[in-house]
Amino acid sequence: MRLMLVRHGQTPANVERSLDTFLPGPGLTDLGARQAEALVEALAGQDVQAVFASEATRAQLTAQPLAAARGLPVQVLPGVFEVQAGALERRTDETSITAYITTLQLWRDGDLDASTPGGEDGHQMLKRVDAAVGSVCDRGLESAVLVSHGALIRTWSGLRCTGTGDLAAEPLDNTGIVTLEGDQSSGWRLVSWQKTPAGGLVDDLPDTAEADPTGAG
Repeated sequence: MRLMLVRHGQTPANVERSLDTFLPGPGLTDLGARQAEALVEALAGQDVQAVFASEATRAQLTAQPLAAARGLPVQVLPGVFEVQAGALERRTDETSITAYITTLQLWRDGDLDASTPGGEDGHQMLKRVDAAVGSVCDRGLESAVLVSHGALIRTWSGLRCTGTGDLAAEPLDNTGIVTLEGDQSSGWRLVSWQKTPAGGLVDDLPDTAEADPTGAG
């Protein structure tokens, strides 16, 4: 199947450069709402048989315009929430952000035992995301959109998909899209890695904690 992984639109936490990973989390900024609307045109040429979103409010709000345009419901998919920051939640200082980013890099380098204080390790992250994505594959769909989170999309794709190379360590802007083909049994291959916002709607702000190289939300 073709799986289009979309990072949600901009949130207040992104603007604050805050590690915001707990559920349900914040909604969207005005720019984030416009980014969500831009997904409709950006994906106009793509077959979309289902639209999924994480349990986070920001992901569901981002998915709604696309789902409405296609006459589809937004299906909430447990298990694809952001990589948990643990004791670093809501921190904005460089030390905390670096610790979070370093943990993601350690996972990509093969150290799945690593975690932030009070956060999940790589084994836990992979287990929940693999189960969620597997449940989508089991539905027999040929294509689907899943609105999720920056750190999660980059890290899971980097570990589970061939062809990502160094892309998983690069920023993925709000409403950036990573498109994969395959399934949980045979594996995934990278089709495209669009790290810029769908529709080109971007704010003139520094990289946020989640909009990596990187962070959370």
